[in-house]
Amino acid sequence: MSFSLKRIFFAACLLFSFAMISQTADSIPRKKITIPRISEAPKIDGILDDAAWQNAPVATNFVERLPNNGRPIPDSLKTDVKIVYNDLGIYFGATMKDPEPNKILKELTERDNIGNDDFFFILLNGYNDRQQSLQFIVTAAGVQYDAKMTNDNEDNSWNGIWYSAVQITNEGWVAEIFIPYSEVRFPNKNIQEWGLNMEREFRRSRTRYSWSHIDNTKGSFSIYDGEIHGIKNIQAPLRLSFQPYVSAYVNNFDGDTQTTFNGGMDLKYGINDAFTLDMILIPDFGQSKFDNEVLNLSAFETQYEENRGFFTEGTELFTKGNLFYSRRVGGNPSVYPNISENEAVVNYPASVDLINAFKISGRTDGNLGLGIFNAVTEKTYANIKNNNTGEARQEVVEPLANYNILVLDQRFGDNSSVSFVNTNVIREGDFRDANASGLYLDLTNKNNTYNYFANVEGSWVKENATKFGMEGGAGFSKISGRNRISGEVNFRTAAYDINDMGYSSETNFIRYSAYYGYRYLQPKGNLNNLFLNFNLNYIRRLETDLYSNFLFNFNSSFTTKKFLGFGGGFEMTPFGTNDIYEPRVKERYVKVPEYYDIWAWFSTDYRKKLALDIKADWYKYNERGRDRLILEFGPKYRVSDKLKMFFNTDVTFSTNEEGFVSVVNETIIFGKRDRNTVVNTLESQYIFNNKMALNLSFRHYYSQVDYSQFFTLQNSGELVENTTYTENRNATYNSWNVDLRFSWWFAPGSQLTLLYRNAIESYIDKSGVSFSNNFNNLYNEPQLNSISLRVSYYLDYNSVKNWVGNSSKTKPLGFIDTKVN
Repeated sequence: MSFSLKRIFFAACLLFSFAMISQTADSIPRKKITIPRISEAPKIDGILDDAAWQNAPVATNFVERLPNNGRPIPDSLKTDVKIVYNDLGIYFGATMKDPEPNKILKELTERDNIGNDDFFFILLNGYNDRQQSLQFIVTAAGVQYDAKMTNDNEDNSWNGIWYSAVQITNEGWVAEIFIPYSEVRFPNKNIQEWGLNMEREFRRSRTRYSWSHIDNTKGSFSIYDGEIHGIKNIQAPLRLSFQPYVSAYVNNFDGDTQTTFNGGMDLKYGINDAFTLDMILIPDFGQSKFDNEVLNLSAFETQYEENRGFFTEGTELFTKGNLFYSRRVGGNPSVYPNISENEAVVNYPASVDLINAFKISGRTDGNLGLGIFNAVTEKTYANIKNNNTGEARQEVVEPLANYNILVLDQRFGDNSSVSFVNTNVIREGDFRDANASGLYLDLTNKNNTYNYFANVEGSWVKENATKFGMEGGAGFSKISGRNRISGEVNFRTAAYDINDMGYSSETNFIRYSAYYGYRYLQPKGNLNNLFLNFNLNYIRRLETDLYSNFLFNFNSSFTTKKFLGFGGGFEMTPFGTNDIYEPRVKERYVKVPEYYDIWAWFSTDYRKKLALDIKADWYKYNERGRDRLILEFGPKYRVSDKLKMFFNTDVTFSTNEEGFVSVVNETIIFGKRDRNTVVNTLESQYIFNNKMALNLSFRHYYSQVDYSQFFTLQNSGELVENTTYTENRNATYNSWNVDLRFSWWFAPGSQLTLLYRNAIESYIDKSGVSFSNNFNNLYNEPQLNSISLRVSYYLDYNSVKNWVGNSSKTKPLGFIDTKVN
């Protein structure tokens, strides 16, 4: 073990020991409410006139959380919430006063989006551990938003099945909500004690009020939960649901039209009160959002966000430690075919088909979280043709493969955990196999003022020989008060490789980081909030030792009392950089001169019909004529509560940048280039009501690269002019995508989506193309035109059982009337 790694190991042991000694239970006093069982369920219509509400206890005395933390809610905004329960679930009836009801903000959005809206928020924790909660939000427009929250990390991909209705009244507005027990995880006990907090957003003044006061001077949001008492002798229903789907596609590409029909099903089964099985059978991802493709000249692959629902919903356990990059499952094949000089690859698949996948996740009453993920992808071939004989053949580029994840996450105290994560990929035959494991410790002291963290990971890759690599780190942070500090050290060895199931870019480094931040805890003067942050990073190559970078960063953010946001910052590398990645060859590096970067941004009040975001960012290198300018311009216009438009333009002008070109006979070639990139995006939405929406998304990406000079990289990291390399490396790349989507949530959990898609891509090996010729080249490329229809229907076992077993015309148990105005 090197001297640096020994220091890291010793520091980690000290942090572990100190944090374990200091960890005790918190003593924050908790607000409580005791609720009664009702015999007759209220109708969910936003009118609290049912008998169930007459003698219901009231949660009141809300306290301002933002921006004036701790101030009592004014009488003009008095908020009262009645809560009751029965054998089916828990009911909330919130009455929110407003002195001017005609001015209540109620912008319509798609589900799981909040716009310029007043809203009512429920945070419910069946295990009462102040670490894992469910969010249920309904806006004044009747739009639902739900999410899972774990230690303030929000996963809004989760979609629960619950019921709500709202009414605007002469005194304000009312939200009525029913949450079935099937959506809440809680222990199998006769007497329940659940964690609860509730919030109200008063959008006109952008103030937030919570039932249980949340102290913003320290700790995390969830530790300030209150409690629900009085729930007794309830049983979680059998949690079994099916979501069958049918879909049809008509795709036209380069004159060839194909029609396909698909059918399959998602299954969700509650194994017990804590654990849930999610399974996808015959998956269909044809309507997933398109990737924002770019011309990538860097040393690392582009990391795209996940757009497939199965891989985004309920994955909070699997993202622990960042060992799982779900785009690997069903992503690019793992190898490229071997071909002779007379052969050409006719068709190389861009992705691998998924056969099926499942995940099991949940948490026990003892706060042990368990996650198991498995997916199987099918054998995939590339088509190869002999140019001399015309003979065609196939070669396997991805065998039958199995992807697995195991997560164990033990939580304790109010905000602490120790976790173990293992991922592995097993491929059939002699193809590459991989395994990665990580151990993580996250501890907060009893006063919620300091946090300590440490991690260590190992990766094993078997491909001909076995390769082993490591990653690790440790640090602490002060998480309370106006002044915040943190410090950490982390490292990765050169052989660290988690790219079979995760994403690892930079390796072979040791990094020392320090941070100081200052913030306003209450509005002051003309400002609602202020954040000042200072960061230092010192980085060295680990094997063999080499200075890499020293970076200083300052950034700031301000919000005025009129909700204008602005800020900026400054960054510099005063000693330059030894870039160990751009040469693409082990042990080599290139010297990059020091740079100075300054930026500023401005954002107007989003409550207004027209809002605007502007940013300018300028890098200046200590090299004549070398700089980079980035400009971003993003207006947003809300025509009405139903119609809105968003436009964004990003422009980057990079002059005389120096980057890798090629390796020729072990000589590393670099080039000096100008690169101009323009990205235009447009989105418009027309929301018919809280269940039906029309959405248009457009993106055009353009990037032009023009080389003026080539160099040979020396062993010293310097660049020497190369006049013998004459290959053309200029390029112009375009990517064009249009999605026109109609969505209709025609029943709880059930959706119809009609989608039209147009996509074009072009790449030419020249630069300096005029505007009109560029678009002529783009439109001359083959286009993808696709029309698809997908219908999925949510079936809950309990409802289906009641339908089948109920011979009368009365409504089955659990049926909820809903009405939304």
